Amino acid sequence: MSHEMLTREIGASGISASAVGLGTWAIGGWMWGGTDVDRSIAAIHASIDEGISLIDTAPAYGQGVAEEIVGKALKGRRDKVVLATKCGLVWHSQQGNHFFDYEGKPVHRYLGKDAIIYEVEQSLKRLQVDCIDHYITHWQDPTTPIEETMEALEALKTQGKIRSIGASNTSVADVEAYIAAGQLDAIQEEYSMVRRDIENTLLPVCQKAGVAALSYSSLALGLLSGKMTPERVFSGDDQRKDNPRFSMANRKKVAALMETIRPIGAAHGATPAQIVIAWTLQQPGITFSLCGARDAQQASENAKAGRIRLSAEEVSLIDRNAKTHLSGLDA
Repeated sequence: MSHEMLTREIGASGISASAVGLGTWAIGGWMWGGTDVDRSIAAIHASIDEGISLIDTAPAYGQGVAEEIVGKALKGRRDKVVLATKCGLVWHSQQGNHFFDYEGKPVHRYLGKDAIIYEVEQSLKRLQVDCIDHYITHWQDPTTPIEETMEALEALKTQGKIRSIGASNTSVADVEAYIAAGQLDAIQEEYSMVRRDIENTLLPVCQKAGVAALSYSSLALGLLSGKMTPERVFSGDDQRKDNPRFSMANRKKVAALMETIRPIGAAHGATPAQIVIAWTLQQPGITFSLCGARDAQQASENAKAGRIRLSAEEVSLIDRNAKTHLSGLDA
């Protein structure tokens, strides 16, 4: 039985969006073995056609590539989308903390006021829009007080360049500082069946303060897609190649868990991946689930997860099976 797409509010911003969002890291190609522009645009169009209104991108995804592709894809469809992008990973400046090198260029974590003002203009240009609905600090910068960062973000909001504020890859102390400094609408963190630590740290703080939570990697980079066979081989710059989470032992444990999820999927006419996404959305404190898609078919599969409503019994059955099969999983 298919329901309406589940929609939820981004904190106190007054903005509502589909609970399933499209994450565009893979579309940028970086750490995912390259990109295909036409296929990526088709994925974005299919998402929108299937009722996904939340699209999440970032300058760091291929140093502008993902934002440019999203910009092209939104031509004539801007009004259908709640557009999220990020700031704080910079390559135009060497201030802040060195984070990593990208194709020989240093990338720094920097959330100073000057950089944020510069970055928002670059993103608006690449996205070809005049306003970003949800603007997120991508990684945190210990060299800049959160008050300064928040002051810059609140100013952009007053100017109408952004409509709401988010923070990603945070600690509890970071979130408390954001809440004290202004209106934080959402956090964005990794969360999945194999990575549940925020249930005891960030989520209670956010629930108390009315801050939404966007989860990323709900399918754990494809580990929980139901398609990740123990035999699969990764090539090129694919980050999964040497990732201990993708060890043969782990993939076997996950395959066993997926077997227990298949009958629940069958009852809903859904794939295991769709059930995993629906389960994620029914966890206390999780507001949105961002799912990557590299083509139209993956995008429409993800979107359909927003139409599934699992019963309390199904959720607890999945929880029990996850505990049984995923214990001792190498994170």
